[in-house]
Amino acid sequence: MGEGAGKGAGRGADEWATSAVVCCPVCLREHAYTATVLPCACGAPLAPPLLADAPPVQLTRRSWSDEWVTVRCASCGRQDEWPRPELGCSCGTVLRLAVRPVADPAGPRPPAHIPLPRTAATPRPAFRPMPIRTAADVVSTAARYLEWLGFREIAQPQRRPASGIDLHGPGLIAAVEATTRPAAPRDIECLWLHGMNSAAVCVFFSLPGYAADARTRADALAVPLFALDLTGTPQPVNGPADELVSTGAAQT
Repeated sequence: MGEGAGKGAGRGADEWATSAVVCCPVCLREHAYTATVLPCACGAPLAPPLLADAPPVQLTRRSWSDEWVTVRCASCGRQDEWPRPELGCSCGTVLRLAVRPVADPAGPRPPAHIPLPRTAATPRPAFRPMPIRTAADVVSTAARYLEWLGFREIAQPQRRPASGIDLHGPGLIAAVEATTRPAAPRDIECLWLHGMNSAAVCVFFSLPGYAADARTRADALAVPLFALDLTGTPQPVNGPADELVSTGAAQT
């Protein structure tokens, strides 16, 4: 088998793709990443073209003006702003993946078919993400995801209470970090204490990710942690979150 044949399309496919193997520069774990497919205004599926050979960048601070990338639809030619692809590593690091610029003439013709993201075998239908553009979108995405997991009657206070509980339902409380500050151990501990007092499952969602010691504390307290990106796709980042995704709310 010749060089590059194992990937089916040679170097061009390696440089421009909708999926890639991403190595975390902090813990050196490897992740199979597939760009989230969202519909263009014309209805065609669209995903940002990844530069698979470019190393990911560790994201330590967010700037809303730098969260978007221009993507061209192969079906209608429309150019629109798209959330930059990001990956939350299980060590708590958030990585931003490189995307080929629209104006780059070296890019090959887009493939006729963009593969849909892989999903685990589950009786639930696939979660349908919606792009996050505001802090309110972060909270609503978390609420939709909890409903997808099987929780019911999810409610959000009109004003965030001092407890930091952004969402609640029967047997459930959730905190959502929508700022640029990664969640800290104290955030995890406060949520866990409220969950203990109310005999409720507690879940944490964070857009900027988690500090390493927050992840360690969550593992010790069995608090599910989910990382969010601007595509609106929550990703489990610890064992309790993986278990929650596997079992759903009915088994918690």
